[in-house]
Amino acid sequence: MKIVTINIPDQYLDGIETLVNLGYFPSRSEAVRQALKSFLAREAEFNEDLSSDKFSKLKQFQLDTLMNYK
Repeated sequence: MKIVTINIPDQYLDGIETLVNLGYFPSRSEAVRQALKSFLAREAEFNEDLSSDKFSKLKQFQLDTLMNYK
């Protein structure tokens, strides 16, 4: 796993911290990982209008990412 530094609006951080404090996620990092995982899965589903080659590559990326996530 790699460390990535991002800048986000205070409201996003407040929301993430609220979810962590309520016990939905064990950490802010896990909340962000799950959000990105959901985003990537949705993007792959909604981008079926891409050319078949691009869509195929995006779908394979999605499958590889989800299968290798630990």
